[in-house]
Amino acid sequence: MPETTFSYRLKQAMSESDLKQVDLVRMASEQGQKLGKSQVSQYLSGRTVPRAGLMAFLASALGVSEDWLSGAEPEQAPTSTTAQATHERGTGMRTFNKSSKLDNVLYDVRGPVVDEANRMEEDGTQVLKLNIGNPAPFGFRTPDEVVYDMRNQLTDCEGYSASKGLFSARKAIMQYDQIKGLPNVGMNDIYTGNGVSELINLCMSALLDSGDEILIPSPDYPLWTACATLAGGVAVHYACDEAADWNPDLDDIRAKVSPRTKAIVIINPNNPTGAVYPRDVLEGIVRIARENQLMIFSDEIYDRLCMDDVKHVSIASLAPDLFCVTFNGLSKSHMIAGFRIGWMSLSGNKRAARDYIDGLNMLSNMRICSNVPAQAIVQTALGGYQSVNDYIVPGGRVYDQREFVYQALCDIPGISVVKPKAAFYTFPKLDVKKFNITDDVQFAVDLLKEKHILVVQGSGFNWAEPDHFRIVYLPRIPVLREAMTKLGDFLATYQQA
Repeated sequence: MPETTFSYRLKQAMSESDLKQVDLVRMASEQGQKLGKSQVSQYLSGRTVPRAGLMAFLASALGVSEDWLSGAEPEQAPTSTTAQATHERGTGMRTFNKSSKLDNVLYDVRGPVVDEANRMEEDGTQVLKLNIGNPAPFGFRTPDEVVYDMRNQLTDCEGYSASKGLFSARKAIMQYDQIKGLPNVGMNDIYTGNGVSELINLCMSALLDSGDEILIPSPDYPLWTACATLAGGVAVHYACDEAADWNPDLDDIRAKVSPRTKAIVIINPNNPTGAVYPRDVLEGIVRIARENQLMIFSDEIYDRLCMDDVKHVSIASLAPDLFCVTFNGLSKSHMIAGFRIGWMSLSGNKRAARDYIDGLNMLSNMRICSNVPAQAIVQTALGGYQSVNDYIVPGGRVYDQREFVYQALCDIPGISVVKPKAAFYTFPKLDVKKFNITDDVQFAVDLLKEKHILVVQGSGFNWAEPDHFRIVYLPRIPVLREAMTKLGDFLATYQQA
């Protein structure tokens, strides 16, 4: 069965029926079929074809014949009811589809399971959202001094700033980088952004040509893989070892370097696992990067949320001879995710990246500048009292909530978990044999529908097996206690069909 024929006809039939990937996933769930958005993306890209049962479901859902969809029938227009109705009306309406560049781009932190949760809320069902690290809805407040400074500077922030950011913001970031030991970072090496997310997209777009490879951890924060894919690159995932506190597997990294590899990404502290990489592991990554002349991208947005006296080390401080891009921001440490203020700092061997830096400057100029009112509070936020330190010690909310969730998960039969050392997340493992789990999206949907708890399945973080999910432990302990009780009740009888 030719995959290219199937994928082409699937796109054609979806277009004619005005159905999106999320619609097919929802329809499949309603009919008891196991179908995830990642599977649909694989079908659309031509990488694989469905088994017979799913092929029949897709043909039925799209209103076309199974033989035509599979490629067994010669080419002809699909016979969907939507297509027929359009033809009979003679409207000849032009439709607009999303770019094929998005076919393999996934971001399931806000994916089809979240879409289902939103539908449930629209119908009046209360859903506990443990899917996203957004502190404000759970009662975390921005430090008063930060709010005061922003309010008093608003009238000074009505115009554009320089494309890289305000002088005061970049000066404060430069001084913070000096404290962290980042080498040779000057004012012109710092770029502010509308959160780190914007800067990740900018960096991948400036770097990757079609087919270029970039090493990204598994599990990862999925925006890294999504942006690399969107830029035309190939995300090659290296393993993080659960048995070794989720630290990167250096042998796996080394094995996955190829002549097309341009860079390696590390997420430290890690989202979704909460791991903090020790110095010896970071030194091992630097050695591999040095041997293969790789760039290093280091996402360090949670570096001020380390617990248990764990000290965070910036990998750039260990690699003065390599070109490094270090990402950070205030969204998590200062509980201001909605303000959208992040930054990246270029360090090390910038001579090797002159042309790339020209590309960064071009893209930075094209977006004019980042959010100026948020830039205006960077100096106060980094230089003033660090209230986050009160959250991450015994008696602090983040610390105590982590302790509670970790112990509660350990007490649930069929779950094992590595204790996170930082951030707001834990990444527990399910005994797939005990629960007969073959589809982690279906697990998340079943938990949502039965207990009204929203989590993100492990595949949403580019984890290959259907045996993990991420929990956000930002709610207060009474809410977490109710959630863990419901999870335990759910798993006491759960068997995936």
